[in-house]
This record gives sequence, C-alpha cells and structure tokens, in this order.
Amino acid sequence: MKKRFEVRMLGRELSVISDSGDEHVAGVIRYVSGKVEEAEKATGRNALDIAILAALNIADEYLQIMGVRENIHNQLENRAEQLIRLINDRK
Repeated sequence: MKKRFEVRMLGRELSVISDSGDEHVAGVIRYVSGKVEEAEKATGRNALDIAILAALNIADEYLQIMGVRENIHNQLENRAEQLIRLINDRK
C-alpha cells in the first residue's frame, strides 16, 4: 500500500509517495540527504547546483556499482561455461 512521506531538504518540504516500507524509504532519504550535505559542503552554492552535484555523485556511484556487477556476472558466466566444458569432456 502506498504511503506518503514528508521530506525536508535544502530548506524545502517535499511529499514522497512510496509503496516501499518505512525503513527502506527512511534509508533512501538518509542516503540522499547525506549526498546533498556533501555537495553543499563542497560547493556552498544555490540549491539547484547542490541538487545537481548530488545527483551526479549518486549516478557516478550507481554506474560504478553496475560496472562491478557486470564484471562479476561475466566472471560467473565464464566460470559456468568452463565447468560445463569440464563436465562434457568427462562424458
């Protein structure tokens, strides 16, 4: 069931609707708030600049993680193919 959450960041109030659990939404809000605070300390500029920098930092982390995930996936796939060849060679 969808639930409304009130978020305050960069001096603004925002309502967020999510069907995720309270704990998950709170974790997302804490994470984004932390990234916004980092960007604010780094730039000290206006809210839009801070939000853009925070979004870029989050996107960078996401793409790095996706690259690691893809690498692990490829390694597992290669290993599975090697194991299949070994099994087939023993037949």
